[in-house]
Amino acid sequence: MIAKQPFGRTGHESTRAVFGAASLSKATQEAADQALETLLRYGINHIDVAASYGDAELRIAPWFRQYPSNFFLATKTDKRTYDDAKRQIHSSLERIGVERLDLIQLHNLADPIEWDIALSPKGVLDACIEAREQGLVRFIGVTGHGSQIAATHIRSLERFDFDSVLLPYSHIMMQDPHYASNFERLSEICHGRNVAMLTIKSIARRHWWGREHNRTTWYEPFENQADIDAAVHWVLARPGIFLATPGDLSLLPRVLEAANKFEASPSEETMRKQEESLEVSPLFV
Repeated sequence: MIAKQPFGRTGHESTRAVFGAASLSKATQEAADQALETLLRYGINHIDVAASYGDAELRIAPWFRQYPSNFFLATKTDKRTYDDAKRQIHSSLERIGVERLDLIQLHNLADPIEWDIALSPKGVLDACIEAREQGLVRFIGVTGHGSQIAATHIRSLERFDFDSVLLPYSHIMMQDPHYASNFERLSEICHGRNVAMLTIKSIARRHWWGREHNRTTWYEPFENQADIDAAVHWVLARPGIFLATPGDLSLLPRVLEAANKFEASPSEETMRKQEESLEVSPLFV
């Protein structure tokens, strides 16, 4: 079974691999239920979904009727104002069919103008705080993509005491000195405050750049089990962080199998050889 550790200050012992439900955005219920069987087989107990992930919230709704206490439930709102976010939070509760969310996250809060709106009075943060006060959500987090997002999360934590952050983390991303420096600073802050860190894009290989899209991920992922193993093990070798599975259901068993057999980090030489042979390039520059 995949190892567990405390998800920040939430009190929940989450599996270090978290199910990224973006993979359910266009899935049938039958395909979703097959994914559930995979999650149960590996003991996954944490789901990360979003209101903007197509039908994903609807697809996981039957899971919570069947297994009401099996999963830590995190969703996201991509709205920036109080009124819009309040409506979306209530919509997520209805779509999933639950009375309370474990974690509501401000989705992809990266744009400076949106950031200011979201974290100012009558912004989305006010709606999240109100929902927490009403018992509709337990914790509040913030997510984002891009090479600047680690620095932006630092600013966000200066503005509000978020319970979790989500951002990219991979060997190729950490070769960017600017990103690596801000990631390390963010990690130090999160460790000091007991803020959970969920990471994404662990098995991202490169942009498609005109190649045929044979996966539902917006980037070209690693395919071979050995390559996925190396990428996943490199991420999990960092204590305290979590890894979200990619947005493609066919890759889910491979990533969970990699997490299941994690023991130690691959060598720097192994990672560099992988990047050279597979022509790996960063998604964000």
